[in-house]
Amino acid sequence: MESILIILFTLGILVWLVFLLDALIGFRHLDALEKEPELGTGPLLSVIVAARNEEKQIKASILSQLKQTYKHVEWILVNDRSTDDTGKIMDELLKEDARITVIHITELPEGWLGKNHALYKGTLKSSGKWLLFTDADVRFKEEAFAKALHYFEKHQLDLLTAAPNLNANRFWLKTFVAFFLFGFSYFKRPWMANNPKSKIGTGIGAFNLVSKTAYESFGTHEKIKMRPDDDLQLGMKMKRAGYRQRIVTALRLIEVEWYGSLKEAFVGLEKNTFAGLNYRISMVFFSIFGVFVTNVLPFLTIFSGNKTIVLLSLGNIVTSGILYVVIIKRMTVFSPALFLVLPITALLFIYSIIRASFLTFKRGGIVWRGTTYRLSELREKE
Repeated sequence: MESILIILFTLGILVWLVFLLDALIGFRHLDALEKEPELGTGPLLSVIVAARNEEKQIKASILSQLKQTYKHVEWILVNDRSTDDTGKIMDELLKEDARITVIHITELPEGWLGKNHALYKGTLKSSGKWLLFTDADVRFKEEAFAKALHYFEKHQLDLLTAAPNLNANRFWLKTFVAFFLFGFSYFKRPWMANNPKSKIGTGIGAFNLVSKTAYESFGTHEKIKMRPDDDLQLGMKMKRAGYRQRIVTALRLIEVEWYGSLKEAFVGLEKNTFAGLNYRISMVFFSIFGVFVTNVLPFLTIFSGNKTIVLLSLGNIVTSGILYVVIIKRMTVFSPALFLVLPITALLFIYSIIRASFLTFKRGGIVWRGTTYRLSELREKE
């Protein structure tokens, strides 16, 4: 067993060092949108917001958008079969601003996830040169659109995605969000979207800005109509297809409360955890094993009686800690000191993977916003 640990931890240090070098190089090309000038005037921007049962969030989100310094904007608000007052609030906003159009969807066609279908229907009503897909709980500083559009045009992009401030008010939720971003960053390498030679792309639901021409030539949301991680897939697939893409941070311009509590995070991740692992049991076991060995085990074996294992455990903790600090300081406004509870947060994340995968199999699919989607429908044939 000691020999196995020595091999694992030696490999672990080497892997962390590779990840760290990759992140340091990648972050050199990751711009902060706050530093960008504003685009004063230009073509029409179509903002498309799909919402289902978002009565608590949507009004504040839309009001923050209506205050944007870039004025040539239209809003397509799509009420996706809501059973609360979401549709009513949209209609009230419509009366307040002539730039708003409201679509009420009452039925979901076979072969579509609700949000993807709603976004697609919204694009059919749009008239803008650009399409901005954003969620109903996102809040924007007034210069966010203008800065993003200037950046988009300056780099002649087809798609721009922005990492928002994921606001979390409770300690363990904050640690969980930080760990999620940490793992997502080194696993998905989102900074590679800024490398024109790379086929790796990314997308974030809070802010996916795309050229309408590129979106339509790509194939619209019909290409990802059964993906619960539609935002990520849109970016990944468009980059893979050769479209020009970049990711920026917008921590001071865009904010979203990802989940209100740790319990809500566990429930929310039910829909896309298994999808993110490509619906493969092998990937589930690999992820659980990888997270435990790299983010939990070294904190236990540091108390080993074997000096070599102790030193290698320290090496893993230090190298992963440096990477954690680098990522957290660039991708969040959280304190890097959250690393001190990393092993506990890693165990919470392992629990979320097990829980989401188990429930997906138990239900034969996912339940998202009151609609059940069968696993057989969700599995995508490449």
